This record gives sequence, structure tokens and C-alpha cells, in this order.
Amino acid sequence: MIPSESIHRTLEGYGTEPHIGAIGSHSALDIADGAATEGFRTVVVAQNGRDATYARYYRAHRDAAGRLERGCVDEVWSYPSFAAILDETVQERLRAEHVLLVPNRALSSYVPLDALEGRLRVPLVGSRALLRIEERSERENYYALLESAGIPIPERIDGPEAIRSLVIVKLPHATRRLERGFFTAASRSEYERKSRALIDRGVVAPADLAGARIERYVLGPVFNFNFFFSPLAPREDALELLGVDERRESSLDGLVRLPASQQLEMAENERIPEYTVVGHGTLTVRESLLEAAFAMGEKFVDAARARYPPGILGPFCLQTCIDPEGRPTVFDVAARIGGGTNIHLGLGHPYGNALWRTPMSTGRRIAVEIRRAITTGRLAELVT
Repeated sequence: MIPSESIHRTLEGYGTEPHIGAIGSHSALDIADGAATEGFRTVVVAQNGRDATYARYYRAHRDAAGRLERGCVDEVWSYPSFAAILDETVQERLRAEHVLLVPNRALSSYVPLDALEGRLRVPLVGSRALLRIEERSERENYYALLESAGIPIPERIDGPEAIRSLVIVKLPHATRRLERGFFTAASRSEYERKSRALIDRGVVAPADLAGARIERYVLGPVFNFNFFFSPLAPREDALELLGVDERRESSLDGLVRLPASQQLEMAENERIPEYTVVGHGTLTVRESLLEAAFAMGEKFVDAARARYPPGILGPFCLQTCIDPEGRPTVFDVAARIGGGTNIHLGLGHPYGNALWRTPMSTGRRIAVEIRRAITTGRLAELVT
């Protein structure tokens, strides 16, 4: 892991007007929009062929005085791959432009974790060490952290021979590694039938299947709680709930919109849905459930700080299922900005707006924290 002292020395030359940067995917627009709203200039590191969104359609237009008139992305740097951010020349350019890099899932997916921890000498807004816990293949993953925090997680099933009720099998997509090759099964025979069909379709790979996590399927609606933890605030005010989102998954959402009679007319292998996230929707939660959500957030923050100091710095997301008795179970974690925050860019999150009395998206909340840290001379407390 790059020593914090090395990153802090880099910060000493950044001055009071750094650029805010992100990898050009995932929630980069939310990050750029929030930064622009708070008066920062923005940089998106894009991949060739995937840069038009930022370089053309959301390019920043400023007047002669530098005031933003349209868009939110000031600079787009395009390279053959996202991993080019590791090149020394690119890193030197990021530091020369005083870029504070906000990690999103694209960063930790397209750039090897070992390199993120040991070679990317650019200040990250958030915890560099916590990015690794999102990988289910790691022994010290988010399940271990949730358990140490006393937060309910789905029961783990030892193997297909132990399946006695509905389970979900978690593994990556065979070719699109950022996506999922998940499937459900209620018996060993169903597990074997579906896994063979998905292998034949090229959705899952046998090697991934051997190391997949099988867990009890929790029946209930899914709520992704987008939190923010401020290391600059007094502890009693530090945890904020900004908003809640849900995923739109293909082909799952397309299948569930069909009547059962039409589903049964489809070929058997077409009835097995894929869980590729293609969008998000906004949600609110019954207010009697908010206490439980905040309790989970507090436990997670305390456990992360104890296990991976300095712990959570800024945004994080607990992906949660609520059962019919109102009991929450966390089945996934993002120890950085979540994937669904773009639903509130510009308008803010409902709960963040209620707290801050102004439109407060996750991207803007990050920028507000950076501005506050610069003003008070505490920027080193936000970055690793």
C-alpha cells in the first residue's frame, strides 16, 4: 500500500483549487456535476470509443470569465484503456493538474487492485484500502466486515448439494468481468441444469462456478442505501443518508414484465435471466425503517475504521433487502460512490436535500466536503 505520507506530500503542491477527476464510466457524471456546482474544474479519464458522452455531450462551456454556462466536464483525457491511468506519464499529468481522483467502480474494476494500492500515486478521495473488500474472491471481503459489524447478511450455503430452498449463486460474467453471471436455484438439480445452460451460453465459466458464493435468497424489495461519512464533522453528525436507489437489470427486468404464460412459451434457456445492471431508479423508504438503516450505517462505519483505518471517508453504499417483517439484510457493499447516484445529479437525493436544505447529490456532497477540507486545512484527512 502506498504510504499515506507520500500522498500527503503530493497534496502540498495542490493549492486551493484542485481539479476533481474520475474514470469515465459508472457515476462519473454525478462526480463531475457535483464538482462543477461547487466551483471546481473537472477531468474525466476516458477510454477511446467511450469518450463522446463526456467530450461532446457534457463538455463544459464557459464564458470569458470562466463561468460555467453548460455541461460539467472541463477536460477529457482518452487512452486505449482505462488502465492507462497507471502509466507514469498519465500519473505525472494528473498530479501536475492537481487532480483529486474520486474512485468509482470502474476504477477498481478496470485497474488491477494491486496496482491501485501500490502504483497509482495520485490522491484518492476515500479509502484506498477498502476498495479490495468488494471482491468476493478475497478472504477479507465485505462479508467479513459486515459480520464483524454485527450486520445481518444472507446465510451462506456450503455447496450445491446443500441447497434446500431458494438460493442465489454469485459469480462474475464469463466475458464481461464487470458484470454478473448470477443465477437462482431451489435444488441441486436446478443448480446443475441452469449452470450447464449458462456455461453453454458463455455467461458463466466453469472455473468461476467452482469458486462461486451460494447464499440463501432473501425475498423482499431491494434498497441501495447511499450514505456519506464525514471525517471532518463531529462524530454524532458524521453519518448522513443521502438517498436510496434500485437497479434495473437485463434481462431480469424484461422477463418479469412478461406474463407467466408467455414466459413458459420461451425456450428453456431463455427463461434463465441475466443480472446485467443497465440503469437505476430512485426510491424512498418507509420512515419506520430509517432507524434500522442508520443503525447499519453506524455499525459499518465503526467496523471499517477499526479494521481498515482510517475507515470510510466520504460516500458508501449498503445494498439491502428488506423482508416482510421489515428486517434488513445487506447482500452487497460499495465502499465508495455507488453505481446508482446519477439518478439524483443536479436534483439531489430526497434525504440529502432534507438534511442540507438545498439540492444535494452524492457528487455535490463530495465536492462540498473537499471545499470544506481545503478551507480548514484538512484535505489530508479525506484522501489516501
